[in-house]
Amino acid sequence: MSNETPCIAVCVIDPQTRLCFGCGRTLSEIARWPAMESAERLELMGLLPSRMQAAGLVSTKPRGTPG
Repeated sequence: MSNETPCIAVCVIDPQTRLCFGCGRTLSEIARWPAMESAERLELMGLLPSRMQAAGLVSTKPRGTPG
């Protein structure tokens, strides 16, 4: 199985942005994740760093670390 997940097991939703502190996904995206195609997952994962930065959330996952 490939490593197509941004999850770092810090599953806390920010009440202001409604994004996960750990990965930057919304609850809806987290719920749909298993049903997403690989391309959709990878596309969303590409958006997460800038989404988190714009929201003022900082991932605790070092870049390049498998999730």
